[in-house]
Amino acid sequence: MSQYLLLLLTTSLVNNVVLAQFLGLCPFMGVSNKVSSAFGMGLATTFVLTLSCAVGWILEHYLLVPLGLGFLRLLSFILVIAVLVQLTEMMVAYQSPELHKVLGIFLPLITTNCAVLGVALLTIREQLDFLEAILYGFGSALGFTIVIVIFSGLRERMTLCRIPETMEGAPIGFITAGILAMAFSGFAGLA
Repeated sequence: MSQYLLLLLTTSLVNNVVLAQFLGLCPFMGVSNKVSSAFGMGLATTFVLTLSCAVGWILEHYLLVPLGLGFLRLLSFILVIAVLVQLTEMMVAYQSPELHKVLGIFLPLITTNCAVLGVALLTIREQLDFLEAILYGFGSALGFTIVIVIFSGLRERMTLCRIPETMEGAPIGFITAGILAMAFSGFAGLA
C-alpha cells in the first residue's frame, strides 16, 4: 500500500509532468489565465490521462505484444487518446457548456498534449503492472492539475501588479513558470 502512495506522490510532486519532465506546456501556458478554466482543464486532462494509461496498458499487454504488433504502439495509443478526448469533449459540452466555451480549442487539443501520450508510453517503458499504470497516470494528471491551478492563481495575481511593459504576458509567465519549477525541484530531495 505504501508503494502506491509513494508512486502517487512522486508522480505528482517530484517527477511532475510539467515542471520536471516539461510535457504539456501548451495547455499549461494557454489555459492558465483563470483558475476556473485551469481547474476544468486539469479535470479533463485527469480523466483522459488516467483512462489512456489504463486502456494503453491493456492494449499493450493483451493485443500488441502477444500478436507481435509492438511497432503499432504509438499509432494505437494516439487513437485511444483521440477517442477518449472526443468522449471527454462531448461530456464537458453536455455537463458544462460554459466551461466548454472557456476551454475552447484547448479541450480537443488534449489529443496532442504530449503529457498524455508521454505518460501512457512511460507506463510501458517503466514496466508497471495494471494498478501501478493507473496510479502513475492519475498521479501525473494530479500533478498537472496542481501545477496549472497554482500557476493560474499566480497569473491572476500578476494582473493586479505593475509589470514593466516589455515583461507583460508570455515573458513574465515563463519567468514565473521557471521559478515554480525550481520550487518544485525541492521535492526531489524528499524522495
